[in-house]
Amino acid sequence: MKKFLMLTNDGIELFNRVIGWVLAALLLLMTVLIFWQVFARFVVGRPLYFSAEIARFAMIWLTFVGAGYAYRKGLLISIDIVLEFAGPRVSCLFRILIILSSAVFAFILVKYGFEMVGRVASQTAPSTRISMMWPYLAVPAGGIVILVNSVALLIDEILGIEKDDAGIKIQGE
Repeated sequence: MKKFLMLTNDGIELFNRVIGWVLAALLLLMTVLIFWQVFARFVVGRPLYFSAEIARFAMIWLTFVGAGYAYRKGLLISIDIVLEFAGPRVSCLFRILIILSSAVFAFILVKYGFEMVGRVASQTAPSTRISMMWPYLAVPAGGIVILVNSVALLIDEILGIEKDDAGIKIQGE
């Protein structure tokens, strides 16, 4: 069982590595598009009609998928004063409760996100004329990343794996 959980966790780490590269590519795309938009507007005198819209869509994807990525890395803001003063068992119980609550929230994001995608699929973006399904798909995609990472965090709790402030795993007793 422990080996299966460790393999699952390793698979999720690989998943997160790929997500990290996708997020980096989205950030690069946003940077290039916004730079080019400013350059085209003020130097060339003819702004691109589509670059701001694509940059906005990339930022939406970056935000939702990035939230799931940051959740796994422990980079989201949290109030952990209770965990600091609680004993190890109570602290572990609270962490599991927090992970399960986050998973429920992520499930709601996925469920209603797909419903929302279905409602806007026939609409198109004004500049690029692409379906509004694509930017709205970031909501359930982010929820899926949070769900997957919730599983990884639960496995960490079961196996007693802790991370330090730099995100490096420390094997617990």
